Amino acid sequence: ATYTTPRIHRVGCEPANNLVGMLRENTEYVMHDFWNYERYMKLARDWGFKKAKVITAIGMFYDLEDPNKFIKDAQRALTEDGIFAICYRVLMYFQRVEDLGNILAYKLLSMVLLIFFSLLIFSSILTSLSNLYMSKDLTLVHSLPVSSEKIFLAKCIESTIDSSWMVVVYTIPVFISYGIVFKAGPFFYMDIVLSLFPLCIIASALSSIMVLVVVIILPASRIRSIFVFLGLALLIILYMTFRLLRPERLVNPEDFASLLSYMDNLSAPSSSLLPSTWAFDSLKAALTGDVSYALFNVTLSISCAVFLIFLSILIAKAIYFKGFSKSQASIVRLFQHKRERLDKLFSFLSGPTKSFVVKEIKTFLRDQTQWSQIFLIGALIVIYTYNFSVLPIEQSPIKTVYLQNLLSFLNVALAAFVLISVTARFAFPSISIEGSSFWIVRSAPIPIRTFLWIKFFIYLFPLLILSEILIVVTNLFLNVTPFMMYLSIITILFMTPGVVSLGIGLGAAYPDFNSENPAHIVTGFGGLVFMIISAAYIGAVIVLEAGPVYTIFMSGIRGESLSYFQLLWIIGSFFTAFVISVLAIILPIRFGEKRLIAHSSTGNS
Repeated sequence: ATYTTPRIHRVGCEPANNLVGMLRENTEYVMHDFWNYERYMKLARDWGFKKAKVITAIGMFYDLEDPNKFIKDAQRALTEDGIFAICYRVLMYFQRVEDLGNILAYKLLSMVLLIFFSLLIFSSILTSLSNLYMSKDLTLVHSLPVSSEKIFLAKCIESTIDSSWMVVVYTIPVFISYGIVFKAGPFFYMDIVLSLFPLCIIASALSSIMVLVVVIILPASRIRSIFVFLGLALLIILYMTFRLLRPERLVNPEDFASLLSYMDNLSAPSSSLLPSTWAFDSLKAALTGDVSYALFNVTLSISCAVFLIFLSILIAKAIYFKGFSKSQASIVRLFQHKRERLDKLFSFLSGPTKSFVVKEIKTFLRDQTQWSQIFLIGALIVIYTYNFSVLPIEQSPIKTVYLQNLLSFLNVALAAFVLISVTARFAFPSISIEGSSFWIVRSAPIPIRTFLWIKFFIYLFPLLILSEILIVVTNLFLNVTPFMMYLSIITILFMTPGVVSLGIGLGAAYPDFNSENPAHIVTGFGGLVFMIISAAYIGAVIVLEAGPVYTIFMSGIRGESLSYFQLLWIIGSFFTAFVISVLAIILPIRFGEKRLIAHSSTGNS
């Protein structure tokens, strides 16, 4: 049976009622009021919407009193049909597996929490170093009659919120799906908060302690070079996390001497000393109704969090101000570069364009907080590809050729979401980091559009190489068919420019020239818009390709030729995906150009 994409419904919002005619030509439903989640879902039920939804808003962001609420409501609507739906269906499938169903569900929960904790550590280290030592307001703050430990505590609270809010938002639907599938009582939903809150505190406190110690040890002139150390440290953390998970065990029961041994290993937690294990034990107990054991594990987490908070304050009282003073010393670059080499490399460009290209590269190389994160990207590539290499696909009950090519197609979407996260970290803030010097760009003898295209190409090639490496290497490990290899490479080749253009264009449309930290820029309104639109773009391309890819693959397996109707459908689907990708490249840059010119004309830059 082939997969048929549900029909997409287009909904327009126009409270001013002056664009209703145009909206009715382009949408199927028009809401004559401001869009909100509750109103939308009620209309969705009345109109009989399918799962796929497209929300079209015209003139909304200028009129809404709280545009952040709008984007959060839209994110909520999309999330409920995304993360929650996927997790719910997986758990329902597990429930149909006799005896092993609950064991697999609990193992999945343990893996989710371990990844959750690792991501918190990953994010907290970066935000702690940035907030404690890199923020531009620290010089003023330390000159105030406030003790260093109070400043440290305030910055730690800020770091905890910055590093954990997004991870929490995207994992809450997973935990809610567990509560629904296991028919948990109200205590389970309260226990989600009780378990996750201390877990976030523990991750932030551990990261703060690590940063305090590292900063005081390393030479003051190389404070920014700490990111090199952190990149290597996080490589080790990520590797240990994935090896603790041992995901290959789920599909390789032959590694165990007996079924009982296999089930015992699936049931065992990763480590009883990990905070994520305490959270898992608490949530598992809450699912089964064991309130006392759930509260016991919550108490363990809270006591550990309180201890780490007091320990970090004691350490900060002793060394924080000393480390901050050392961080203000002059910076010694790890690598030197000469302008002459860059000028020669880009000699084919015209004068002003070449100057901006050289300026972009030199700015990136000078900021070691940016380029040193290449270590982190390298770590992700190694772990991402390694886990594909250890999957014993040949031992799966599903035929190897089917599973290999299914994983290859899903891998395209996964690599695309990795691309979105990297683009959000590097390309999206690239306009905002111009800061107060943006007036120089406006007075330069090149148009804003050229400036944006320069940014686009500067980030396109590294991100394209990264994405293609992920796709090619993992496909080689999977030993996929030539068709899937070529399809994956070409799909990523067209997706990458679209995602980068969305990052540059929306970054220009929603600039924050006053931000002190690039990591903070993507957490704003524009960052949420970028992530939602990018995810929708990736989803649209994957959905358009899913049916044709399945048809082509199965016809090749069966040795059948494609019918005339199938050929037209396949060509139409791929052509539509191509058109969407082209529009994703062109439209964001034009939109960003108009918004950036309007923003700078008002004198806000």
